[in-house]
Amino acid sequence: MANKVMIVGTGNVGMSFGYALVHQRTNVNELVLVDINTADAEGEAIDLRDTLAVSPSYLKIRSGSYADAGDCDIVVITAGVPQKPGESRMDLLKKNAAIFKDMIGQIMASGFDGIFLVVSNPMDVLTYLTWRYSGLPAERVIGSGTVLDSARLRYRLAERLHTHPKNVHAYQVGEHGDTEFALWSCANVGGQAITDLIDEEELAQIEDYARKEAYVIIEKKGATYYGIGSCMASIVNCILNDENRILPISNYDELSGTYNGYPAVLGANGVVRRIGLKLSGEEQKKLNRSIETIRDAIKEAES
Repeated sequence: MANKVMIVGTGNVGMSFGYALVHQRTNVNELVLVDINTADAEGEAIDLRDTLAVSPSYLKIRSGSYADAGDCDIVVITAGVPQKPGESRMDLLKKNAAIFKDMIGQIMASGFDGIFLVVSNPMDVLTYLTWRYSGLPAERVIGSGTVLDSARLRYRLAERLHTHPKNVHAYQVGEHGDTEFALWSCANVGGQAITDLIDEEELAQIEDYARKEAYVIIEKKGATYYGIGSCMASIVNCILNDENRILPISNYDELSGTYNGYPAVLGANGVVRRIGLKLSGEEQKKLNRSIETIRDAIKEAES
Protein backbone atom coordinates (compact mmCIF):
# COMPACT_ATOMS: atom_id res chain seq x y z
CA MET A 1 0.00 0.00 0.00
CA ALA A 2 1.17 3.50 -0.83
CA ASN A 3 -1.08 4.81 1.95
CA LYS A 4 -2.27 7.54 -0.39
CA VAL A 5 -5.70 9.05 0.21
CA MET A 6 -7.73 11.41 -1.95
CA ILE A 7 -10.46 13.71 -0.64
CA VAL A 8 -12.99 14.71 -3.28
CA GLY A 9 -14.72 17.83 -2.00
CA THR A 10 -12.88 20.45 0.07
CA GLY A 11 -15.90 21.85 1.88
CA ASN A 12 -16.44 21.74 5.63
CA VAL A 13 -16.85 17.96 5.83
CA GLY A 14 -13.87 17.09 3.65
CA MET A 15 -11.55 19.48 5.43
CA SER A 16 -12.75 18.53 8.91
CA PHE A 17 -11.66 15.02 7.92
CA GLY A 18 -8.33 16.33 6.62
CA TYR A 19 -7.74 18.32 9.80
CA ALA A 20 -8.69 15.36 12.01
CA LEU A 21 -6.33 13.11 10.05
CA VAL A 22 -3.33 15.45 10.33
CA HIS A 23 -3.85 15.99 14.05
CA GLN A 24 -3.66 12.34 15.10
CA ARG A 25 -1.29 9.46 14.52
CA THR A 26 -1.96 8.12 11.03
CA ASN A 27 -0.26 5.91 8.47
CA VAL A 28 -1.41 8.14 5.61
CA ASN A 29 1.68 9.16 3.63
CA GLU A 30 0.03 11.38 1.04
CA LEU A 31 -3.20 13.36 1.01
CA VAL A 32 -4.54 14.75 -2.28
CA LEU A 33 -7.32 17.35 -2.24
CA VAL A 34 -9.66 17.62 -5.23
CA ASP A 35 -12.49 20.06 -5.76
CA ILE A 36 -14.33 21.63 -8.68
CA ASN A 37 -13.01 24.88 -7.21
CA THR A 38 -9.31 24.22 -7.80
CA ALA A 39 -8.22 27.40 -6.03
CA ASP A 40 -10.07 26.34 -2.89
CA ALA A 41 -8.40 22.92 -2.96
CA GLU A 42 -4.97 24.52 -3.30
CA GLY A 43 -5.69 26.98 -0.51
CA GLU A 44 -6.83 24.19 1.80
CA ALA A 45 -3.70 22.18 0.99
CA ILE A 46 -1.48 25.15 1.87
CA ASP A 47 -3.40 25.76 5.10
CA LEU A 48 -3.13 22.11 6.16
CA ARG A 49 0.58 21.99 5.35
CA ASP A 50 1.13 24.88 7.76
CA THR A 51 0.17 22.56 10.64
CA LEU A 52 2.79 19.90 9.92
CA ALA A 53 5.56 21.43 12.01
CA VAL A 54 3.46 20.96 15.15
CA SER A 55 1.28 17.97 14.19
CA PRO A 56 1.82 14.41 15.53
CA SER A 57 2.06 13.00 11.98
CA TYR A 58 3.89 14.08 8.86
CA LEU A 59 2.47 13.49 5.38
CA LYS A 60 2.61 14.99 1.94
CA ILE A 61 -0.38 17.26 1.28
CA ARG A 62 -1.24 18.76 -2.09
CA SER A 63 -4.12 19.60 -4.37
CA GLY A 64 -4.70 17.56 -7.50
CA SER A 65 -7.25 16.13 -9.92
CA TYR A 66 -9.15 12.90 -10.54
CA ALA A 67 -6.18 11.68 -12.57
CA ASP A 68 -4.21 11.40 -9.32
CA ALA A 69 -6.56 8.66 -8.07
CA GLY A 70 -4.76 5.96 -10.06
CA ASP A 71 -2.41 4.94 -7.24
CA CYS A 72 -4.62 5.93 -4.30
CA ASP A 73 -5.55 3.33 -1.69
CA ILE A 74 -8.70 5.19 -0.63
CA VAL A 75 -10.82 7.82 -2.32
CA VAL A 76 -13.07 9.64 0.12
CA ILE A 77 -16.06 11.39 -1.45
CA THR A 78 -17.63 14.34 0.37
CA ALA A 79 -18.53 16.31 -2.76
CA GLY A 80 -22.08 17.24 -3.62
CA VAL A 81 -24.78 19.75 -2.87
CA PRO A 82 -24.90 20.37 0.92
CA GLN A 83 -27.94 19.68 3.05
CA LYS A 84 -29.99 22.79 3.78
CA PRO A 85 -32.01 23.56 6.95
CA GLY A 86 -35.31 21.70 6.85
CA GLU A 87 -34.13 19.44 4.02
CA SER A 88 -33.95 15.67 4.53
CA ARG A 89 -31.00 13.67 3.27
CA MET A 90 -33.21 12.02 0.69
CA ASP A 91 -34.18 15.44 -0.71
CA LEU A 92 -30.60 15.67 -1.92
CA LEU A 93 -30.87 12.59 -4.09
CA LYS A 94 -31.73 14.12 -7.45
CA LYS A 95 -29.14 16.84 -7.02
CA ASN A 96 -26.25 14.55 -6.17
CA ALA A 97 -26.88 11.36 -8.16
CA ALA A 98 -26.08 13.07 -11.47
CA ILE A 99 -22.88 14.55 -10.07
CA PHE A 100 -21.66 11.11 -8.99
CA LYS A 101 -22.00 9.37 -12.35
CA ASP A 102 -19.57 11.75 -14.04
CA MET A 103 -17.23 11.92 -11.05
CA ILE A 104 -16.93 8.15 -10.55
CA GLY A 105 -16.35 7.70 -14.28
CA GLN A 106 -13.40 10.08 -14.21
CA ILE A 107 -11.90 8.49 -11.10
CA MET A 108 -12.12 4.99 -12.58
CA ALA A 109 -10.58 6.24 -15.84
CA SER A 110 -7.43 7.03 -13.82
CA GLY A 111 -6.93 3.33 -13.14
CA PHE A 112 -8.14 3.53 -9.53
CA ASP A 113 -8.40 0.10 -7.91
CA GLY A 114 -8.65 0.91 -4.22
CA ILE A 115 -11.48 1.51 -1.76
CA PHE A 116 -14.21 4.14 -2.05
CA LEU A 117 -15.50 5.75 1.15
CA VAL A 118 -18.68 7.71 0.43
CA VAL A 119 -19.86 10.38 2.85
CA SER A 120 -22.07 12.61 0.68
CA ASN A 121 -25.82 12.42 1.33
CA PRO A 122 -28.08 10.57 0.85
CA MET A 123 -25.12 8.42 1.74
CA ASP A 124 -26.51 4.87 1.51
CA VAL A 125 -27.98 5.51 -1.94
CA LEU A 126 -24.87 7.28 -3.23
CA THR A 127 -22.71 4.43 -1.91
CA TYR A 128 -24.85 1.99 -3.87
CA LEU A 129 -24.56 4.16 -6.99
CA THR A 130 -20.79 4.41 -6.53
CA TRP A 131 -20.62 0.62 -6.46
CA ARG A 132 -22.71 0.36 -9.62
CA TYR A 133 -20.86 3.13 -11.49
CA SER A 134 -17.38 1.93 -10.47
CA GLY A 135 -17.75 -1.77 -11.14
CA LEU A 136 -15.58 -2.52 -8.10
CA PRO A 137 -16.35 -5.47 -5.78
CA ALA A 138 -18.96 -4.55 -3.18
CA GLU A 139 -16.52 -5.06 -0.30
CA ARG A 140 -14.33 -2.23 -1.64
CA VAL A 141 -17.13 0.33 -1.78
CA ILE A 142 -18.35 1.51 1.62
CA GLY A 143 -20.18 4.46 3.11
CA SER A 144 -19.70 6.22 6.44
CA GLY A 145 -22.97 4.54 7.43
CA THR A 146 -24.20 5.05 10.97
CA VAL A 147 -20.74 5.41 12.54
CA LEU A 148 -21.47 9.03 13.46
CA ASP A 149 -25.04 8.27 14.56
CA SER A 150 -23.73 5.47 16.78
CA ALA A 151 -21.12 7.84 18.22
CA ARG A 152 -23.91 10.27 19.10
CA LEU A 153 -25.86 7.44 20.71
CA ARG A 154 -22.87 6.24 22.70
CA TYR A 155 -22.12 9.76 23.95
CA ARG A 156 -25.69 10.28 25.18
CA LEU A 157 -25.73 6.89 26.91
CA ALA A 158 -22.33 7.53 28.51
CA GLU A 159 -23.51 10.93 29.73
CA ARG A 160 -26.57 9.32 31.29
CA LEU A 161 -24.56 6.49 32.90
CA HIS A 162 -21.61 8.70 33.99
CA THR A 163 -18.98 6.72 32.10
CA HIS A 164 -16.71 7.13 29.09
CA PRO A 165 -18.32 6.75 25.63
CA LYS A 166 -15.70 4.11 24.75
CA ASN A 167 -17.19 1.90 27.47
CA VAL A 168 -20.54 1.91 25.69
CA HIS A 169 -21.20 -0.64 22.96
CA ALA A 170 -24.31 0.34 21.04
CA TYR A 171 -25.28 0.82 17.40
CA GLN A 172 -27.67 2.90 15.39
CA VAL A 173 -28.36 0.93 12.21
CA GLY A 174 -30.20 1.11 8.91
CA GLU A 175 -30.47 4.20 6.76
CA HIS A 176 -28.26 7.14 7.71
CA GLY A 177 -31.39 9.21 8.07
CA ASP A 178 -34.88 9.37 9.47
CA THR A 179 -35.53 5.59 9.62
CA GLU A 180 -32.38 4.60 11.51
CA PHE A 181 -32.84 3.04 14.95
CA ALA A 182 -30.92 1.67 17.92
CA LEU A 183 -30.23 -2.03 18.44
CA TRP A 184 -31.08 -2.07 22.11
CA SER A 185 -31.09 -5.88 22.26
CA CYS A 186 -27.32 -5.84 21.60
CA ALA A 187 -26.35 -2.72 23.58
CA ASN A 188 -24.25 -2.97 26.71
CA VAL A 189 -21.84 -1.10 28.95
CA GLY A 190 -19.23 -3.08 30.83
CA GLY A 191 -21.09 -6.26 29.94
CA GLN A 192 -24.34 -4.97 31.47
CA ALA A 193 -27.34 -4.75 29.18
CA ILE A 194 -28.36 -1.14 28.58
CA THR A 195 -32.01 -2.19 28.88
CA ASP A 196 -31.31 -3.25 32.49
CA LEU A 197 -29.89 0.17 33.35
CA ILE A 198 -32.22 2.63 31.62
CA ASP A 199 -35.99 2.34 31.24
CA GLU A 200 -37.69 1.97 27.86
CA GLU A 201 -39.15 5.47 27.74
CA GLU A 202 -35.81 7.16 28.36
CA LEU A 203 -34.07 4.90 25.86
CA ALA A 204 -36.61 5.95 23.23
CA GLN A 205 -35.81 9.61 23.94
CA ILE A 206 -32.05 9.01 23.67
CA GLU A 207 -32.50 7.08 20.41
CA ASP A 208 -34.71 9.80 18.95
CA TYR A 209 -32.18 12.50 19.81
CA ALA A 210 -29.34 10.54 18.21
CA ARG A 211 -31.45 10.19 15.07
CA LYS A 212 -32.38 13.87 14.90
CA GLU A 213 -29.26 15.57 16.24
CA ALA A 214 -28.06 16.48 12.74
CA TYR A 215 -31.16 18.62 12.23
CA VAL A 216 -30.50 20.40 15.54
CA ILE A 217 -26.93 21.22 14.52
CA ILE A 218 -27.94 22.32 11.01
CA GLU A 219 -30.61 24.61 12.42
CA LYS A 220 -28.14 26.21 14.84
CA LYS A 221 -24.95 26.49 12.74
CA GLY A 222 -25.89 25.53 9.19
CA ALA A 223 -24.01 22.23 8.80
CA THR A 224 -22.40 19.33 10.65
CA TYR A 225 -18.76 18.50 10.06
CA TYR A 226 -16.54 17.97 13.12
CA GLY A 227 -18.23 14.74 14.18
CA ILE A 228 -18.29 13.17 10.75
CA GLY A 229 -14.74 14.35 10.03
CA SER A 230 -13.43 12.50 13.07
CA CYS A 231 -15.46 9.38 12.22
CA MET A 232 -14.04 9.43 8.68
CA ALA A 233 -10.49 9.59 10.05
CA SER A 234 -11.26 6.59 12.25
CA ILE A 235 -12.59 4.60 9.27
CA VAL A 236 -9.59 5.44 7.06
CA ASN A 237 -7.09 4.55 9.77
CA CYS A 238 -8.97 1.28 10.37
CA ILE A 239 -8.44 0.36 6.71
CA LEU A 240 -4.80 1.44 6.43
CA ASN A 241 -3.88 -0.25 9.73
CA ASP A 242 -5.78 -3.42 8.76
CA GLU A 243 -7.45 -3.26 12.17
CA ASN A 244 -10.40 -5.55 11.39
CA ARG A 245 -12.56 -3.43 13.68
CA ILE A 246 -16.32 -3.77 13.80
CA LEU A 247 -17.92 -0.53 12.61
CA PRO A 248 -21.52 0.22 11.51
CA ILE A 249 -20.41 1.38 8.07
CA SER A 250 -22.73 1.34 5.09
CA ASN A 251 -21.94 -2.03 3.52
CA TYR A 252 -23.58 -4.21 0.91
CA ASP A 253 -26.41 -6.42 2.11
CA GLU A 254 -26.87 -9.36 -0.26
CA LEU A 255 -30.31 -10.21 1.13
CA SER A 256 -31.80 -6.80 0.29
CA GLY A 257 -29.50 -5.77 -2.56
CA THR A 258 -28.88 -2.42 -0.86
CA TYR A 259 -26.21 -0.64 1.14
CA ASN A 260 -27.18 0.16 4.74
CA GLY A 261 -25.51 0.96 8.02
CA TYR A 262 -24.83 -2.26 9.89
CA PRO A 263 -21.92 -3.65 11.94
CA ALA A 264 -19.22 -5.15 9.73
CA VAL A 265 -15.57 -6.12 10.11
CA LEU A 266 -13.40 -3.63 8.22
CA GLY A 267 -9.80 -4.22 7.19
CA ALA A 268 -7.18 -3.42 4.56
CA ASN A 269 -9.18 -4.93 1.70
CA GLY A 270 -12.48 -3.38 2.74
CA VAL A 271 -15.37 -5.27 4.28
CA VAL A 272 -14.32 -8.67 5.61
CA ARG A 273 -17.81 -9.72 6.67
CA ARG A 274 -21.14 -8.38 7.82
CA ILE A 275 -21.85 -9.32 11.44
CA GLY A 276 -24.70 -11.78 12.01
CA LEU A 277 -26.54 -10.24 14.94
CA LYS A 278 -29.67 -11.77 16.45
CA LEU A 279 -32.26 -8.98 16.24
CA SER A 280 -35.55 -8.91 18.10
CA GLY A 281 -38.73 -9.21 16.05
CA GLU A 282 -39.43 -5.49 16.36
CA GLU A 283 -35.86 -4.56 15.42
CA GLN A 284 -36.07 -6.72 12.31
CA LYS A 285 -39.29 -4.93 11.30
CA LYS A 286 -37.59 -1.56 11.77
CA LEU A 287 -34.59 -2.68 9.72
CA ASN A 288 -36.88 -3.91 6.94
CA ARG A 289 -38.69 -0.54 6.88
CA SER A 290 -35.37 1.32 6.75
CA ILE A 291 -34.12 -0.88 3.92
CA GLU A 292 -37.34 -0.27 1.99
CA THR A 293 -36.74 3.48 2.27
CA ILE A 294 -33.26 3.03 0.79
CA ARG A 295 -34.53 0.66 -1.90
CA ASP A 296 -37.24 3.13 -2.97
CA ALA A 297 -34.66 5.90 -3.23
CA ILE A 298 -32.37 3.67 -5.32
CA LYS A 299 -35.26 2.96 -7.70
CA GLU A 300 -35.90 6.70 -7.98
CA ALA A 301 -32.22 7.37 -8.69
CA GLU A 302 -31.95 4.61 -11.28
CA SER A 303 -35.11 5.77 -13.06
